Amino acid sequence: MGQTDPAPKQRLVEYVVDRVLDETNTDTKILVLARQDGHLDSFPIWIGSAEGHAIKLALDTTLTPRPMSHDLVKSFMEHLNVTVRRVVIGDVKNSTYYATVYLENNGVERTVDARPSDAISLALRTRAPLYVSEDVLARRNTANLESWLAKQDVKSSTKQPEVQES
Repeated sequence: MGQTDPAPKQRLVEYVVDRVLDETNTDTKILVLARQDGHLDSFPIWIGSAEGHAIKLALDTTLTPRPMSHDLVKSFMEHLNVTVRRVVIGDVKNSTYYATVYLENNGVERTVDARPSDAISLALRTRAPLYVSEDVLARRNTANLESWLAKQDVKSSTKQPEVQES
């Protein structure tokens, strides 16, 4: 486990997972976070296809025949009496976001560095809150974001269903 608290003075804004979109031009997904306090604000994060699938499973509370990696981690944590207190997206470097998972065991809080997609997938499974630091919010590029997301929604709603064999 990591240090006790890498950035204790960060001001944080709570977000929730709004949806996971297919990126039409690549084999990636777009994880869209929505601000929890009612302010209209979307925060997209481009993630891998497998990571997007893991988050969709958690959102839909889908049970798989065998545990997925995040379910296995959750099971370890439950057996070891470790609790996820919160997930924080607290830094961005070269257009890459960095997350920290805050864990507690026997009254001691520790941190673990994680990719945002993994941290969010774990937070969904453990019902832990998700925060983005105000510093990260201030440094993101949101030019034309809402219109771009609206176009993605239109594309996905007008997409023809795939033909399936019977």
